[in-house]
Amino acid sequence: MKSKPIWLLALLAAAVALPLVFPNPTITTIAVLTVIFAAAATAWNIFAGYTGYIALGHAAFFGTGAYSLAIICQHWHVPADFTPFALLPLCGVIAAVVSLPLGLVALRTRGHTFIVITIAMFFVAQLLAYDLRGVTHGSAGLSLPIPLWSGDFYNMPFYYAGLLILLLALAVSWWIRNSKYGLGLLAIRDDEDRALGLGVKTGPSKLLAFVISAFFVGMLGALWAYYIESIFPPFAFDALFDVAIALMTFMGGIGTLVGPILGALLLEPAQQLFAVYFGQSGWYLVLYGALLLVVILLLPEGIVPTIRKRWAQWTAARARSSPNSPAPAPPLPPSPTSQHPAIAARGEGGER
Repeated sequence: MKSKPIWLLALLAAAVALPLVFPNPTITTIAVLTVIFAAAATAWNIFAGYTGYIALGHAAFFGTGAYSLAIICQHWHVPADFTPFALLPLCGVIAAVVSLPLGLVALRTRGHTFIVITIAMFFVAQLLAYDLRGVTHGSAGLSLPIPLWSGDFYNMPFYYAGLLILLLALAVSWWIRNSKYGLGLLAIRDDEDRALGLGVKTGPSKLLAFVISAFFVGMLGALWAYYIESIFPPFAFDALFDVAIALMTFMGGIGTLVGPILGALLLEPAQQLFAVYFGQSGWYLVLYGALLLVVILLLPEGIVPTIRKRWAQWTAARARSSPNSPAPAPPLPPSPTSQHPAIAARGEGGER
């Protein structure tokens, strides 16, 4: 247990030093996208992993955050410096406010109906981005301020901003997991009707997790928009975003703390590398799908739960086969009561 904080600090130090040790623009670009998707998968896991409600409409909040920052920068004449980073929490709040009425409607349903409603929310948001031309400029999109940083430094601020959001989302996820509120969410995931009977306020609990998740995803959408410098409806509201964060979470282990991060660390760099080397031929999609198929077949519960289970089995087998393991205790000698029938009968029937 004492070594756990040391490992955590070592991993944090490695994450902070990554763009400094490997300043290649290709590596830092992949690193920026990886931390964004790791934070998005962690935020999605706060709701879906802890409540058991699989939502496939978080791209609506990602796009809301992206368009919020673009509109704010245009109307407030925000300069192309570090000021847009300070506006990320505001964009997250806007996405959270948008998620509130949507969550009130969607969370009245369960199971497949909930999944369908969240998908419908995403498509409605995408259509609004096309139709509200006075606000979003429709298919023409919106432009954001272009930072004047040098090329070798360009990715650095975005990477550390994404890493900060990831750490904040991970801290909130850890707090929820180890709190009374999180215990109620896990009870909803196991049996919602029973949790309601035990006094858990299931409706407000689910809605709060939904809003918290949307807040972080909205901030990440704004960060992504500033990073690519322009946004359009099909990219800001992208169905592949929902599929990606869900697959990352399931691959690493849904409902765990490090599972979404591990899934993002494996999937996002692999997807980017496949796109770089096999993008023109289209084979990168085949390789990406094959990788997912292998993981689903070999690790259906996710990487983290599978490793924990196999580690527990291995340690138990090693303890049984170890020569220093304590020998089984000898059987106890028969009690005096069982040696004589008359005494046994007195013990069963009481004193006569």
